[in-house]
Amino acid sequence: MRMRLPFGDELRAQLGSPRRSRRLGSSPRSRVWRVQLPETTVVVKQFVDGPDADERYSREVTALRLATRAASPVVPALLATDAGERVLVLEHLDHRRPAGDWIVDYATGLARLHATARPEDVGALPRWQGPSQADVESFLQLAEALEVPVTSGVNDELDDLVDRLDQTSGHALLHGDPCPGNDLHTATGIRFIDFEQASLGSGLMELAYLRIGFPTCWCVTSAAEPLLERAESAYRKEWRALKGAEAQDGLADACTGWLLRGDALVERAHRESTDHLARIPHQDWKWGTATARQRLAHRLGVVSQMTADDTSLRSVSSLSAAMRQRMLARWPALRPVPTERP
Repeated sequence: MRMRLPFGDELRAQLGSPRRSRRLGSSPRSRVWRVQLPETTVVVKQFVDGPDADERYSREVTALRLATRAASPVVPALLATDAGERVLVLEHLDHRRPAGDWIVDYATGLARLHATARPEDVGALPRWQGPSQADVESFLQLAEALEVPVTSGVNDELDDLVDRLDQTSGHALLHGDPCPGNDLHTATGIRFIDFEQASLGSGLMELAYLRIGFPTCWCVTSAAEPLLERAESAYRKEWRALKGAEAQDGLADACTGWLLRGDALVERAHRESTDHLARIPHQDWKWGTATARQRLAHRLGVVSQMTADDTSLRSVSSLSAAMRQRMLARWPALRPVPTERP
């Protein structure tokens, strides 16, 4: 069935009447069109009815407006809104295929996005939420199911980690889902789109995406260490230039936090529904470019390496390495996650 373009009288008065429109692919949570207006081409996004539709619309509008503070644009221009229909009208941008070292420019753009929020913005968006004690329990139960011994220090280290992440300071503008596909590589730089899950918190939680493998995303990539170091250095350099201070430490904590979250093994529609880590010993499933076991094995390897010399997570490092080894022994056909973006 052809969907009606939600472009009412108020939008027509501001921007003119649409001449042509074409429906674009989008998540089940929204409808998106490319629309030709008298003077320009725009993107029209409407949030689909649902229990959280109003919140998602509000988050995206707020995030886009905060992001306009950037000296170099990091989001498409928000041209108009229709709150009654939950509609955004955005600048249309042409996306170019990213270069092989795209994560370096991505990291720089992410720092610029994060830096647009200020202390006085606290409360404008929800605060970022880290893993819970329930996530810790699920992770340790998975270790037991894999028949990997859990030493006495692991529980204390993970409990302390959850507390540290809960108390992490920061008011960066977090995208919430900064995935390949939500970054447009344009002739004038990277622009981020789809801010339905935006929040405020520490930028390290999203810088960690590069190492841990884009945990909330359909597309997983694993970059080589030299490229990761370049990207992380680019982020910190840009943050320092914009904020006049060093970015926080704690990337190992951030990556370990993502490892604990079973919901980061499934697409958004299936989150907060079941213990997905408990499914791993009995079931593997494909989401995007990798299976759940591939994702988990990658994250275990990242965390075991990052925390090997971290006194606060030393037992977690050993446990992660042992769990990964057990997974590879039990499922020898398990392959590494992709190294390139599709």
